[in-house]
Amino acid sequence: MGLLDPVAWAGLFSVEGIVMLLSLSVLEIVLGIDNIIFISIVAGKLPRSSQKRARMVGLSLALIFRVMLLSVISWIAGLKEPLVNIGSFGASGRDLILFAGGLFLTVKTIMEIVEKIRHDESSPDGSGATTIGFSKAIVQIVLLDIVFSFDSILTAVAISSNLVIMVLAVVIAILIMIAFAGVVSDFINKYQTIKMLALVFLVAIGLVLIFESLHFEQNYPNVHLKNYVYVAMAFSLAVESLNLLRTRSAARRTREANKAQNNS
Repeated sequence: MGLLDPVAWAGLFSVEGIVMLLSLSVLEIVLGIDNIIFISIVAGKLPRSSQKRARMVGLSLALIFRVMLLSVISWIAGLKEPLVNIGSFGASGRDLILFAGGLFLTVKTIMEIVEKIRHDESSPDGSGATTIGFSKAIVQIVLLDIVFSFDSILTAVAISSNLVIMVLAVVIAILIMIAFAGVVSDFINKYQTIKMLALVFLVAIGLVLIFESLHFEQNYPNVHLKNYVYVAMAFSLAVESLNLLRTRSAARRTREANKAQNNS
């Protein structure tokens, strides 16, 4: 079904089509969390005046890549066919892309963690992270956009055959991510423990991409690595949020106690 196919549009305006659109949009947002976290961390290394522009460029390119890939679905499906055979293991184009992207994400994020640890050790306040050039930041974002786009589109193709629904779901998801990108970025970069948690999450996602390229989930169909990573991330974020609330509450009580003592 093409974008101009009346049958595809008719399928959209049915109860089943609307439910599918909403479900796929939510799924695309969930799959885009790792993308937006990476963009937020990379953009956070830019001067503050350039961070919003970098996030907008990064997510806009993510939208373009996803729509372009949806327009060549038949080629995407062909990427599952083996290109390289190593013994009984057949590596497809998708496998090679996921492996390269996972390796890049893992190595890049580990380097970021090491840099952050060294910086925190050498700086009393733990501020003033190393800045990078705008072009370098965009190149890094583009490379991961491509990998995450393949992962996102392959998931969409597996769920729906209606191109109109897939394109609209991708557009809705990216627009929502653009709307909340600033909030997510500010939150991650404001709290250093949250930022470290996000970096560890990206390492885990990178390793999941590598395992996916090695057909881990095909060999163990009951083990869904990405689900485990998301659940662990949500649990860790909930615990850290409670710690932040406790710290804020303790600081407020201290200020109120000091104020009462000064007034007396």
